[in-house]
Order: sequence, then structure tokens, then C-alpha cells
Amino acid sequence: MKPTVVLVHGAYAESSSWNGVLEPLTTAGHRVIAFATPLRGVASDAALLSDLIRTLDGPVVLVGHSYGGAVLTNTSDAAAGRVIAAVYVAGFALDAGESCADASALAPGSTLAETLVPVPLAAGGSDTYIAPEKYHHQFAADLPVEQARWMAVTQRPVTDLALAEPSGERPLWQSVPSWFLFGELDHNIPAGAHRIMAARAKARDTVEISGASHVVGISHPAETARIILEAAAGDA
Repeated sequence: MKPTVVLVHGAYAESSSWNGVLEPLTTAGHRVIAFATPLRGVASDAALLSDLIRTLDGPVVLVGHSYGGAVLTNTSDAAAGRVIAAVYVAGFALDAGESCADASALAPGSTLAETLVPVPLAAGGSDTYIAPEKYHHQFAADLPVEQARWMAVTQRPVTDLALAEPSGERPLWQSVPSWFLFGELDHNIPAGAHRIMAARAKARDTVEISGASHVVGISHPAETARIILEAAAGDA
């Protein structure tokens, strides 16, 4: 049985951000599920992802973009036993006790904080959005302006508490082989931070795409599909 591929989107995006890889993955014979990440908190979002994994038959490949990487990193031990590979597409491969904010600061260059607009929540904390007029340059500079304009409209917010939440004690990448793909010009998570995360995870393959932005999975779907298929096949 070929692995099911579960795609986990990150903050300031949504499930359709994976549209470019759906055809090559399904054509290769994989069942594909685009998980709708709640973006409320790393542990709570990971618990819901784990619930989904437990319903699936056979092996699973998890693919996470940005904050989605933090979520898959915190998959429960019971669900993680079904996972054969983790693919980080400009994603956070957090270490134990590390937050997304911490990992972004592993290397200089992130300009995300200065672009965020908070929306206070009655329950405490705030939702955060990227200001629409800053979205293209910050998030998706290698996409057409018009495409980024509509992505700014449909972006889903993440809570400030989620971005500051420490990761759990047993990162998935410590027990599951990992693959990394990221852009040279990622303004959310600097390329230097991605390199550090990939190195400590002892990634099977690390691909850095020249000139690519944080949405490398959208701007470079062929390369993204290739590394997911590589992981699904277990290729080193």
C-alpha cells in the first residue's frame, strides 16, 4: 500500500496552498489529504492532526509548511508510529521546548513581526494577520502581485500564543526520517534558520531554491512534489 500523504498548511495561508502538488501526488498513486490546520495552538492543533492520522490505513507521510511543520513535529506518539517520513516545506522543525518565534531567530533576517496586525480575542491573546499591503513582499514575493493580493484576502490568522508556544518533548524528526525544502529569500523563516533545523534533524535531503520566497510550495510545485515523492519512496 502506498503511503497516504497528509498536507498541513501553515499560518497566513490555507488548504488550497497545496493545489499545485495534488495532481503529481495523486497521479503517483497516493491518497492525499489537505488537513485544515486550526492555527489555535501547537499542541491542540497537533492533537487534531493525530486524531486524523489514527483513522488512516497504512503508512503516512506528513508534509508541513511553515507553522504546519511545528504541528506535525508534535504528532502524538501513538499516531507517529504510523508516520514513515516528515517533509518540511519552509516549515518549522522545532526542537523540544522551542517555539516558532525562537526558531525564526536561529538566524537573522525575519521581518514577519513588523508586518503583523493583531486582532484581540475575547478569550485572551490575539489573532495575527499579515497586513494586506505588506503580504506580497513579506510572504510571497516570487508570485504574481495579483495572486498574492487574493492570498492576502483569504489568509487564515494564527494566534500570537501559538507562535510563542513551546514545542513538546519528543520532536517527530528525532524518530522519523525528514526532508527539507525552503527558499533562499524566505522573509518569515530565514534560510539560515532552515539550514540549522535541517542539520540538527539529520535530513535525508535538503533543497534550497534560489530566489524562492516563504511560499516555495506554491511557486515551485514541481520541486515540492518531487521531494514529497522522494520521502514517500524512502529515498535517501
